[in-house]
Amino acid sequence: MILDDLMAAVEPMMLAGFLVFLRVGALLALLPAFGEMMVPVRVKLALALALTTLVTPAVAPTVEISPEQSILFVAASETVTGLAHGFVLRLFVFVLQITGTIAAQATSLSQLFGGDAIDPQPALGVVLVLGGLALATLMGFHVRIVAMLIESYIHWPAGIPLPANATADWAVGAISSAFRLAVILSMPFLLASLLYNLALGVINRAMPQLMVAFVGAPAITLGALVLLALTAPLILSGWVGYVMEQINHPLGAFRGR
Repeated sequence: MILDDLMAAVEPMMLAGFLVFLRVGALLALLPAFGEMMVPVRVKLALALALTTLVTPAVAPTVEISPEQSILFVAASETVTGLAHGFVLRLFVFVLQITGTIAAQATSLSQLFGGDAIDPQPALGVVLVLGGLALATLMGFHVRIVAMLIESYIHWPAGIPLPANATADWAVGAISSAFRLAVILSMPFLLASLLYNLALGVINRAMPQLMVAFVGAPAITLGALVLLALTAPLILSGWVGYVMEQINHPLGAFRGR
C-alpha cells in the first residue's frame, strides 16, 4: 500500500523528467560551447542530466500528457522542440563563423586555418568564435539557458508539436537574419578590401613595371590584423546584442499561435 502510494507520487515526476531530458538533450546537441563535437559524449550526458535536474522541478506541474496522446508522439515532439531551440543558439556561432570567413576572404587570409579543428575555419573566424563564446559565458550564458528552458514550457508546453509551415518560415527568416548580421559585422573588412584593391589598381596603372601584388600582400595582411584588433570589440558588442535578443525570444514567431 505504501509502495503503491509512493509510486503514484513519483511516477508523474519521473515522466516529467524523461520528457524534459528529451528536450534538454536535443538542445544540448546544438548548444554552443557545451555541445561541440570535441566535447566527450560522457560530458554531454552529464550536462544533460544536470540541466534536467535543474529544470524538471520547475516545470513538472505543467508537463501533462492526455490519455489520447501517444508517448512516442510526445517524445518526438519534445525532441523536435529541443532541436528548434538549439538551432537558435547554434546560429550565434554561425554568425561569427560567417563573419570571420567573409573577413578572411576579403583580406586574403582565408588560407590561414585555426589548427586541427574538426571544422577548419580561417584564423579570423576562430578568434571571433572563441572571443564570442568566452564573452557569452561571462554574461551567464549557461544560467540563461536554464531560464530559457523553463520559459519554453510556458510558451510551448510538452506534447504540442511545432507547426511545419510556421517552423519552416521561421527557420528561413532566422537564417537570413544571421547572414545579414554576418555581412554587416564584416563590413569594415569588405570596405578595407575595396580600398586596397582600388589603390593597387591605381598604382599598377601608374607604375606597370612594379609587382604590386608582392608589395600589397604584406600590407593587406598587416592591415587585416590591425583592423581586427580595432573592430573586434565592436563586432562582439553587436553580436552580444543579437544573442540577448534571440535568447530572450527564441521562438518568438510562434507566440501568437
